[in-house]
Amino acid sequence: MSATHEVLNQAPPLIGFSTADDPALLEALRRHDGGWGEQEVRDLGARAGSAEVQDWARMAEEHPPVLHTHDRYGHRIDEVEYHPAYHQLMGVAVESGQHAAAWSETRPGAHLVRAAKFYAFAQAEPGHGCPISMTYAAVPALRAEPELAAVYEPLLAARTYDFGLRPPLGKRGLIAGMSMTEKQGGSDVRANTTRAVPDGEGRYVLTGHKWFTSAPMSDVFLTLARTEEGITCFLVPRVLPDGSRNPLRLMRLKNKLGNRSNASAEIEYESALAWRVGEPGRGVRTIVEMVNVTRLDCVIGSAAGMRAGLRQALHHAEHRRAFGAELVDQPLMRHVLADLAVESEAATTLAMRLAAALDRAEGGDEGEAALRRLGLAVSKYWVCKRGATHAAEALECLGGNGYVEESGMPRLYREAPLLSIWEGSGNVAALDVLRALGRENGALEAFLAEVDAAAGADARLDAAVDRLRGLLPRLTDPERAQLLARRLAEQMTLVLQGSLLVRYSHPAVADAFCASRLDGDWGHAFGTLPPGTDTGPILERARPKDAR
Repeated sequence: MSATHEVLNQAPPLIGFSTADDPALLEALRRHDGGWGEQEVRDLGARAGSAEVQDWARMAEEHPPVLHTHDRYGHRIDEVEYHPAYHQLMGVAVESGQHAAAWSETRPGAHLVRAAKFYAFAQAEPGHGCPISMTYAAVPALRAEPELAAVYEPLLAARTYDFGLRPPLGKRGLIAGMSMTEKQGGSDVRANTTRAVPDGEGRYVLTGHKWFTSAPMSDVFLTLARTEEGITCFLVPRVLPDGSRNPLRLMRLKNKLGNRSNASAEIEYESALAWRVGEPGRGVRTIVEMVNVTRLDCVIGSAAGMRAGLRQALHHAEHRRAFGAELVDQPLMRHVLADLAVESEAATTLAMRLAAALDRAEGGDEGEAALRRLGLAVSKYWVCKRGATHAAEALECLGGNGYVEESGMPRLYREAPLLSIWEGSGNVAALDVLRALGRENGALEAFLAEVDAAAGADARLDAAVDRLRGLLPRLTDPERAQLLARRLAEQMTLVLQGSLLVRYSHPAVADAFCASRLDGDWGHAFGTLPPGTDTGPILERARPKDAR
């Protein structure tokens, strides 16, 4: 071969690493009663970084799902065909308990361990995480109807991935979806027009259109429809107990921005049979708990995406030379990488703290329940919004190499905005912060108590908390409060992240965060940390050690 084809100055493939090789993640496990699951998380992280799983991720992305509305004879079947690699990813996720298994786990820290696993494996391929997350979130909503929960919850929590359209109660394990959004309403589910009419046998007949239904081959769906009493929640199986197909018509698959591996569909309920979940007319209240749990996964998924992008950027910089030195030793590149690392660690630390709050709330701790409610609202706004900005900068660290599909960075970049949109885009999330402050007893007190746990440890954090307290009295006027909602959510997230990092992270990470995000010694782009920032420990914590 001609010498012109010799490959020089390119990073080797990033394989054989562990997505759980992450001090912020492992320290959070040990700190919040999840140490018993550390080895499981480490094993899963090693698998996520293996060549085998990376190949599954590539194949699932390159071979997207295909909709078959009819069989060869003209019978309506409404099936989606996935590449085998997608099923491989789903199988590992279910077997490792990333779905609803945590709800049946009695050990403390079960939801934290589950969050750590979801974080580790989502870095391999995020698309399959959608049905995994929905299955996880379906359980608390389903518990509003104890008789249904008693039958379905054990199957949702089972660690067996049993794909195929068969009666749900005859399967070894179930996957759940959610079908809420309608084209005329979007996030305003109270505007839904899907109708539900009792059939006289304890069931309801649903007729209507749903604009977004992800993972349409799921076994059961939670959906909202309008009864005489108002918006009500329902459980809709894909296959009825007698083995016949419930008439959920898949109209088309969405040609969406993000991942290609997971299908999202428009569906029609053509007199589909459904079972009521919760009280008639109280569907929004019933479904709120599912929304809150999926919002936790939005935060976890955003943190996972940041970590994946950071890993790729660091790996490239450690093996690429420019202007006479390795990129990782160039001062300006070190500041960019360190800034990305600080953002990533802040997101991970906060996500794991919120997962721990869910554990404690399930144990009856009202203060942790209040913290989780408000902490999720602010984090859903800010952490998920930062994900897209982080992905863009991480991609840019690879230059043109990051712009080609083979690098994996375009996949990361396309997926990043989803988590800021799913379960309520920016304005919806920011307004939910105001709602939580106004309606949730003890939410603000629990939030400030968590932040104040670091009082006196860093003057910049103390000053930021004082500024936040000064903002709160300006929320008494409803219109003014709306105009301040985004600023409020951002500041609340930043002081919460700052408090956690000051208490728990490496001093160099906490110092860089407080100096930049809280004290204003920062620009408008990554790579503008204060001169003199100690980037060494920051990058050492972030470096993919197993890949060196």
